[in-house]
Amino acid sequence: MLDATATAAHFLGSLAQAQEEQSPYRHWLLDNMLPSRMVDDIVALPVAPPAIEDTQGRRETHNSTRWFFGTEQQQQFPVCADLAAALQSHEVVAALEQNCAVNLKGSSLRIEYCLDTDGFWLEPHTDIGAKFFTMLIYLTDSAPGENWGTDIFASPAEHAGAAPFLRNHGLIFIPGGNTWHGFVKRKITGIRRSLIVNYVTKDWRSRHELAFPETPVS
Repeated sequence: MLDATATAAHFLGSLAQAQEEQSPYRHWLLDNMLPSRMVDDIVALPVAPPAIEDTQGRRETHNSTRWFFGTEQQQQFPVCADLAAALQSHEVVAALEQNCAVNLKGSSLRIEYCLDTDGFWLEPHTDIGAKFFTMLIYLTDSAPGENWGTDIFASPAEHAGAAPFLRNHGLIFIPGGNTWHGFVKRKITGIRRSLIVNYVTKDWRSRHELAFPETPVS
């Protein structure tokens, strides 16, 4: 059985080895982010991919089908509670602040579980505004011959590359005016499973999306 302390320690080891990139904006590529057993347990959660039409390039187009590690989900599934507690911990928050030069004090943790299928796409956007921090954790490998990694852009019209979408790898960036990213529409054979981790403003309206809606990080 995993616990939050072990998960936090594992993640901190991954963060310490992160590959920092400066172009087209500062971001970090990570691997071995979570204990392998935790990745297995998340993938095994009884969550079906939502049946959706065109996203119009935005996740919020289908808000009613989105799945978060909220308080209810943590009560039902220990793996959700363990990951949320690890990412809420003082040790992890302090390390993220130091390594990524970001102030997270008073923010709220938000973890979304995404199950994307063929037809999904995201227009280039920056996450600027209510999100202080963005981390993507990829839970499975891309299908053979495909790369499902997040697309990185130098501008909305200039594609700069894509993160490698491999099991237990991921991407971190600090939202800013130039942090253009998205997902160019392309073939998805199977289910593109990932976690989106944000630390958001205390005024975030959709409180059910937050891991600890009454407890900001300290």
